Amino acid sequence: MDELHLHLVVNHLPIIFPIVGIIILLIGIFTKSEVTKRNAYIIFVLGAITSVAAMVTGDNAENFATKIAGFSENLIEKHEEVSEIFAILTYVLGAISILSLIGSLRNSVLSKFSPLVVGILTIICLFFAQRVGTSGGVIRHTEIRSSYNNQDGNIDNRNFEKKDHDE
Repeated sequence: MDELHLHLVVNHLPIIFPIVGIIILLIGIFTKSEVTKRNAYIIFVLGAITSVAAMVTGDNAENFATKIAGFSENLIEKHEEVSEIFAILTYVLGAISILSLIGSLRNSVLSKFSPLVVGILTIICLFFAQRVGTSGGVIRHTEIRSSYNNQDGNIDNRNFEKKDHDE
């Protein structure tokens, strides 16, 4: 398994964990189950850990991918920029989740506000998760580039095609 393949295996986890975590957190909020909320916090911490793995393998994958024909360095850079923001957000979410878990275990008064804070931060993370996933997908999947161009507005597919063929 090369660096690029390893990144493709790992990179979905930081996106999946917040989705699963928010579902479990909402269940915990509606059922008023502190144990369920704690499980959600643990899932968010796992998501932060997998973000570290995705970022490390992403750096190695970038070095590997730039040597392969058909990969646009501009698209990789755009993906890297959004990934860095997403990773920072997941690290913050993981740290706040650890604090929320400790507060919940100690029955702290702050634990009453933790689900709301963690939930809002998770929604922000999920917004960037969508952007990271899409920007990563357009690197290799040319069939989705036109919809990405319309959505993001920063990428002109014609410029990439011309630039890629000129090199």
